[in-house]
This record gives sequence, C-alpha cells and structure tokens, in this order.
Amino acid sequence: MSGKGHSATGSDRFEYLQTLVTEFQDTDSDEAKEQVLANLANFAYDPRNLEDLRTLQVTDLFLDMLTEENENFVEFGIDVQKENLYIMECFCAFPGGLCNLSMDRECRDQILQSDAVPLVTGCLSSRREETVLSAITTLMNLTTAASRSQTTDTAVLQCMLRFSISQSPRLHNLASVFLQDCCTEEQVARAEAQMQGHHPTALGIPLPKD
Repeated sequence: MSGKGHSATGSDRFEYLQTLVTEFQDTDSDEAKEQVLANLANFAYDPRNLEDLRTLQVTDLFLDMLTEENENFVEFGIDVQKENLYIMECFCAFPGGLCNLSMDRECRDQILQSDAVPLVTGCLSSRREETVLSAITTLMNLTTAASRSQTTDTAVLQCMLRFSISQSPRLHNLASVFLQDCCTEEQVARAEAQMQGHHPTALGIPLPKD
C-alpha cells in the first residue's frame, strides 16, 4: 500500500485510511503491518485526519501495539512525528501514532478513558531511545488535573530522575522538562527522598539503543 494518501481530501481520505486499517487487520506479514503503521502514524500528525482516525479506532490500534514483542510495532505505535515535537533537540527518526494523537484533546481523553497510562509508562523501559522519548512526551500530553496522579506517580518520577542524569542530552533535557512542567516541587522532593541511600544512577532502567 502506497503512502501517498496525504493528497486525498474528504471522503477519499477516510476511505484510504479505512483501507489501511483493513489491510493491517488482514495481513499476516509483519513487514506489511509495519508499513501500514508507518502510514497511519504519518496521518496522525495532521489535525485534519484526527476525526477520521478516531472513527476508525486507530487510537486503540496504536495502544494494542504497545504490548507487542515486535519492537518496531511498539515504536510506530508510540513515536512522534518530528515536526510536532516542540522541545528543541528531542526529535524522533520514525513517525508514530500515540504521541501525535495525544496532542489532540479528544484523542487524549480517549487514550485516558482506555486506561492506557500503564501501557505508555511501560515504554519507558524500552531499549530504544526514540521510544522512550516519545513515551515521555506522550505522558506530558496526557497529564491533566484528573490524570496527574497516574502520569506522575512515584515510579514515573524516579524514572525521570534517573533519565535526568542520563548521558544522552535528549533524555536528560526531556526528563528535566517533564519534572519541571508536570510535577510539583513537593512531588520531586518526595521522590528524591525515597531514592536516598541509593547511588543516583540511570542504571535502574535499561539503556536505550540509538
């Protein structure tokens, strides 16, 4: 399936997206699934496509990918299209789905209603740096007054504290922004206190691959 559907408009665009979803469901080829996921993820960064993607339940499809053993499926499911990542230096090589969708309020609410925060936080332990970066950004997008207790729980904060001392500038910078923008000073201080007695290191989480 070609990825040239970006030129389609209106009903043509919806039919093309529907064809992609059907192709993903029908094929047994991992390579074909990856191509479809990449195409769907590319559409996810364009606000004009969001209503169609919601109608086709593409959000649920991306969420399902986060539990796959195939790391490429996970990466396409979570990663962000680089044009949409507003934090300097933190761009991803692969386009992806949930991170883009979570920037839209309705999609964000749909993700939260699916109790998907644990699936996203699970991606923080990925060995792929791009996936980790997108998981952090997705958590930032999912953080609301109602969801903050989940997206900034103690385990997540301790993970961000470790990332904030990572040798990777992208991980260091993005984790630092998360701690500053999504967490209160009291939360951070409490998480730091709970980590006392442990040598501050990023080794508590797998080292992402480039």
